Amino acid sequence: MFQIGDHIICGKYGVCTVEAIGPIDISGAVKKRLYYTLVPVYDSNSRTYVPVDNDKIIMRPVISREHANELVDDIKDIDALWIQDEKKRELSFKEALYKYDCREWVKIIKTIYYRRQTRIAQGKKVTAGDERFLHLAEDNLYGELAVALRMKKEDVEQFIIDRIRVLEK
Repeated sequence: MFQIGDHIICGKYGVCTVEAIGPIDISGAVKKRLYYTLVPVYDSNSRTYVPVDNDKIIMRPVISREHANELVDDIKDIDALWIQDEKKRELSFKEALYKYDCREWVKIIKTIYYRRQTRIAQGKKVTAGDERFLHLAEDNLYGELAVALRMKKEDVEQFIIDRIRVLEK
């Protein structure tokens, strides 16, 4: 069970802070059931309520600072998702995205980055689907890393680039 103040990943809501734990007074809610009141870190004006005994929405703690640094150091060694068939690749992106796992998000980002470079070199445009998945994967990854590394979300991408450059030397 999570505690008040914990940072967690909660499905499509992304990084959230546990604001309260207890019954809620909302129509349709079971009165004696315990709920997490979650505040999305990047949308503090919203609240979501998830039953403590929920088994449908993925909820997990945000990775530790140590794990975040290890992940960034390992990015070069994480394989991209090389799937030629467009429909299979999109399905693979969806499955990877909704595992809510940082390594899976890195795979999506790397795959689309390489696809983008190849398509541009061929004089082709980047597909709208690739752009959509890239945005979702980056938003999830950078949001979690920002909390774990205690930095601003908008600084995460440059942090990763700088760290990879240092490791290459």
